[in-house]
Amino acid sequence: MTARRDLRSDAGQAFPIYITAVAGLLFLALALFAVGQAGATRNGGQTAADAAALAAAQDYRDQLRKGFLEAIANGSAWDDLLDGRGLGSTSACDEARWFAGRNGADVTDCHGPELLPTSFTVTVRTRKPVGKTVIPGTETKHAKATAKAVVTPRCTAEPPAPPTGRPDDGRKGDGGGKDDGKGGDGGKDDGKGGDGGKDDGKDDKPPIGLRCDGLDLTIDPAHLDLFPDAKDLFSVHLAD
Repeated sequence: MTARRDLRSDAGQAFPIYITAVAGLLFLALALFAVGQAGATRNGGQTAADAAALAAAQDYRDQLRKGFLEAIANGSAWDDLLDGRGLGSTSACDEARWFAGRNGADVTDCHGPELLPTSFTVTVRTRKPVGKTVIPGTETKHAKATAKAVVTPRCTAEPPAPPTGRPDDGRKGDGGGKDDGKGGDGGKDDGKGGDGGKDDGKDDKPPIGLRCDGLDLTIDPAHLDLFPDAKDLFSVHLAD
């Protein structure tokens, strides 16, 4: 009888220990769940930041192509545009805000274009907090994340090819070197640009040679409908 009472006494003393151990394990599980929940919110914020930065850089890349195309058509300088610079103010950060919103975040800061290399740095804040957990304060805790996207030129300008035709020495042609006072076929200047047609200036612009990722590319100002896509001129990627 005495031994039986001792076993019951031991069991009664061990029961609170079991309760404490189970409670501790349960709290640990809930704490790990809170950490996982916070990590998921953080990952969502980083995804939104990555998407926003890439959107800004891609929009800027499209604007570079448009500016490059217009510069060639107008005969103005395009060297800086080919290097990813020279646009001035841009609306690329508006694209960043839109894409961040699509991913459940708000842009709190957008820098760009930052030069050398040309890039956009975007910081976002998630709209939804981590939520209520066993860890105090998480119900109002939002995740913040930053991402940087770089615009890298794929092409470099090639020097123009030297002329290959023989110089006109004035001794051949349809009277091009002889002035008989009658105008002839080559002496009369009717102001129409040569063949009696309209001189629109397009034929005066030589082709532009580019070297893009090791391949030669020729842009003909007279056929800008064949102008390369933005992705062929510039690459966009996230910075490490």
